[in-house]
Amino acid sequence: MNRLVMAAALLGFLTVALGAFGAHALAGQLSAEGEAWWHTATLYALPHAAAALAIGLSGRRGLLGTGGWLLVAGAAVFAATLYAMALGAPRWFGAITPLGGTAMLAGWVLAAIGGARTN
Repeated sequence: MNRLVMAAALLGFLTVALGAFGAHALAGQLSAEGEAWWHTATLYALPHAAAALAIGLSGRRGLLGTGGWLLVAGAAVFAATLYAMALGAPRWFGAITPLGGTAMLAGWVLAAIGGARTN
């Protein structure tokens, strides 16, 4: 069982579902700032889910696999905090958001290094 593929696919599914929910069910319900947070969460989570899915499907482990996990975890934390704030969570959640962003950046770095080590 490839857990990274499963996690990436779940993140992708949730991102599409929450993006659609925000566009339709929450239309006119969020502040302008809340709408921007919702959009940013979706904008960042979906490509990171796709990248992690590709890494998982490659079957590679090591730094590349670790990079894939960081992409999933980082995107989940980043998006979840923004979605939560859009729905009224305390603004201090915004202090957690950069942890997700940092994890995504680290994921890309490890993916690059792991990919460069491939023959």
